[in-house]
Parts: sequence; C-alpha cells; structure tokens
Amino acid sequence: MIGGGTTAIECKLLNRHLLALDINPHAIELTQKALDFESEYNPRIKVKLNDARDLSLLKDESIDFILNHPPYVDIIKYSDKQIKQNLSNIHDIDLFCDEMEKVARELYRVLKKDRYCAILIGDTRRNKMYQLLAFKVMQRFLKVGFELKEDIIKHQHNCKATGFWVKKSKEANFLLIMHEHLFIFKK
Repeated sequence: MIGGGTTAIECKLLNRHLLALDINPHAIELTQKALDFESEYNPRIKVKLNDARDLSLLKDESIDFILNHPPYVDIIKYSDKQIKQNLSNIHDIDLFCDEMEKVARELYRVLKKDRYCAILIGDTRRNKMYQLLAFKVMQRFLKVGFELKEDIIKHQHNCKATGFWVKKSKEANFLLIMHEHLFIFKK
C-alpha cells in the first residue's frame, strides 16, 4: 500500500532499502515517478504490483520492518471498480476488517521474530455515528499473533476538510475526525 510514494521518497533520502507494494498500477506509477530524483544515496528500492493479502513472493520471516497505511474502508477511492479487490472499494466495515485480517496474517508471516510492524489508520462515520475502524483493525492484528507495543495518536494539524464535510458536520451536529492511530506491533 505504497500509495503516492511518500515512504519510498523518505527511504531514498535516508538510505533505507525498501520493497514497495501496491495493488493499484497507478500507485506504482506515481511512486516510480516520485523516486526520479538525485540523491546522495542509492538504496535498493523495488516497486512492485502486488496485493498485500498474498505476499507469496516473500519467504517466511524475511522482512525487518513493515509500514502499512491501508485505506479507511471506502472513504477515499484509490481505484475505480476495475480493481475490485482493492480494499478502498469495500464499504462494509466488517468485510473490510476480514480482508485486513488476511493482510495481517501475511505481514505476520513475513516479518522476522522480535521485529516491528507499524500501521497508520483512522476511524470513520456511518449514518452520523462514529465507527472505531482503527480499533477493529487493531483487534485483527492482535488476533493473528501481533502484540501491541504502542498506539500513537497522530493529530492532524491544519487539516482542511472539504466544504461539503464542514457544512455537513455543522448541519448534522457531529465533529470532524482529526486524528489517526499509528499502531506499533511486535512479532
């Protein structure tokens, strides 16, 4: 779930090796373009099209660190319906969590013992009611064997919501969600 390639850029700047995966060909293209700059370092960065629910390209316990930033169900569509298996096309929260559990199993399998997996995820609303999406995803990671080392709350300063949501929140009397959870899991 490399998305627009921010993590890949940081890895290049910090001389960190990286395997960047995404199910969306457009994300792969964006990341490759984002990496097209001069740097004093030349780390190994591989960018591949792949579904995080099937990491069969990797051996068991072969990865030192994982950073994952999944979609928050279908809040933002990261691909059109042509990529049906894209998690951002799932509206049902329980179904989304079922699919994230598959991701968690694969991440657990490929991560080396005593190493860390970080997940950045936020919550959502359904019918004006707050939904604990991050907590539900965290539970799935715990279910597959990860231990929760930390829950870092990332406050979104200067967050600009669209006028639509600012207006809706005032009309329907609900607050905008202005934070995300950065869960640090240990295997």
